[in-house]
Amino acid sequence: MENMHARGGQGRRTQDRVRLDRARAQLARQAAAFSLGVPVEAVQATGRGTAEAAQARQVAMYLAHVAFEMSLARVALAFGRDRSTVAHACHKIEDMRDDAGFDARLDDLETSLRAMPSPALPAAAPLNADGRHRAELCW
Repeated sequence: MENMHARGGQGRRTQDRVRLDRARAQLARQAAAFSLGVPVEAVQATGRGTAEAAQARQVAMYLAHVAFEMSLARVALAFGRDRSTVAHACHKIEDMRDDAGFDARLDDLETSLRAMPSPALPAAAPLNADGRHRAELCW
């Protein structure tokens, strides 16, 4: 019984981490969209979209990885993409940092995102008699 509770707590921590990663990914998308003048809806789209939207999405993935110190796998999960896609985006954006203006913009974005407080996670729902949560809380 004790082992079940330990796993339940670990599952809850994993769910909280995924929620936090998704919230950070959304913040990175919004910051990239705003900074690059691309509608956030275009950055969130599942398809590639325009070249500008694709670049803003790559910047957002890069920012999530660098500013929030998320692994490539966690960024991929939060963005609904493949890990290799995130790796490609990070390499491409890193190569673009040779441009002084672009590099300065990314430095500003990274600093801004790092300064943001972490979002508050919802409190754990009360447990039923069988040890399960009564209701699943969402953002």
